[in-house]
Parts: sequence; structure tokens; C-alpha cells
Amino acid sequence: MRKMKAIIVGLSLFTAMNLAAKTIDFEQADLEAVGVEMTLCEYGGKDAVKVIKNAHMDKPDEPTFVKLQDIDFKDGIIEVNILSKLVKNAKDFARGFIGLAFRINDDDSKFECIYLRPSNARANDQLRRNHTTQYFAYPDFDFFKSRKEAPGKYESYADMGLNEWIKVKIVIKDDNAQLFVNDAKNPCLIVNDLKHGKGDSGSIGLWVDTFTEGYFADLKVIEK
Repeated sequence: MRKMKAIIVGLSLFTAMNLAAKTIDFEQADLEAVGVEMTLCEYGGKDAVKVIKNAHMDKPDEPTFVKLQDIDFKDGIIEVNILSKLVKNAKDFARGFIGLAFRINDDDSKFECIYLRPSNARANDQLRRNHTTQYFAYPDFDFFKSRKEAPGKYESYADMGLNEWIKVKIVIKDDNAQLFVNDAKNPCLIVNDLKHGKGDSGSIGLWVDTFTEGYFADLKVIEK
């Protein structure tokens, strides 16, 4: 696992909202690769982290992320630009899975996650489009379980595509999370019952799943 010394830059205070904004410098941040390969790079005109899931991690919705060790996040806003491509020889079920994990505990055995399936958004199939965004909680509430127990409740549609930058904002308060995509005024996904409740805090992770070459840039964390 690769780590880098911690530093957070661009600190400012949103006094009216009692929020502190931190812009993350990936070159200086304390990053840990968990179940993934990580590379710092320049991509599409942005300083980015490239993330690819390790081949031996063969189950969906696992702890496969670049973890920000110097963050202890509970409530607030996470903003990031993300881009996903399919790796060479990707299987038919590959969707460019990419997103953010949050409230990750110390040993990576518990966390919440919201991710995207960019290739679904413009498919000529309404059911696939309805599966563009996804919430899951590790370890006991993956997308299989959510679809079985509450079809449609933890997934939604939003317009996006592979091989293009997508601006993601997740607003988290207590046991509620809302996902905003590409500066939309209204959320495209609302989760009112985060499975680990409202008491946890933890790290943030740049998450990908199988057959995805993911890029993350312009990460900002706004904490309450």
C-alpha cells in the first residue's frame, strides 16, 4: 500500500453555514491504496489520481478505493470531478463504476458509498438508465441486496457519459445523503436511511469497481 505525507491546502471558512472548506492537494495528501492501483497523473487538463481495481478483488461493492488518511469526515459536502473509462477487454457488464466512499472506519471494514455507472445513462434501455447512480453500504448492503429488498429506492437516473468529466457533489447530514451531478440544482439521488446510521465519522475514499480506469480531480471537502 502506497502512502504520502499529509497536507490539506486552500482552507477557508463558510461562516454563514458554519462549514470549513478544504481543497485537497493529491501530491501532498496522505493517500492509501486499498484494493486498487493508484497513480498520480495529469489527465484531461487536470491534476488527477488514476485508480484501477486490483484483479484479485473479484466481488462487487468492496473496499476498493484510494483512502484519504488525513480526513475524519462525518457531516458536510464532498465535491470532486470524476472520469471513467473501460479497461481493455472489459466484460459486457462493465459500466465504468466510479464514485465516493465516506465515513470509512480505520480497518476499512465499514463505510458508505455512492457511485455512478456512466455507460448506463445514455443506453437505449430505460431500465439500464434507471441504474445510473447507486448507493450501497459495506459490508452488508450491496446493490444486489438493495435491488431485492427495495427495488429502485437506492438507484436513479442522471445524464452523464464515459470518457468525460462529471462533477459530483454529495451532501451528507446524519443518516441522509444527497447526490448532485454536473451542477444540478436538485439531487438526482436521495438516501434518507444511511445503513450505518448518523453517528459514524471516518475517512473518504476515491472508489472504483471492476473493469474501470477511473480519474479523480479537484477534490474539495466541506465539513460541518
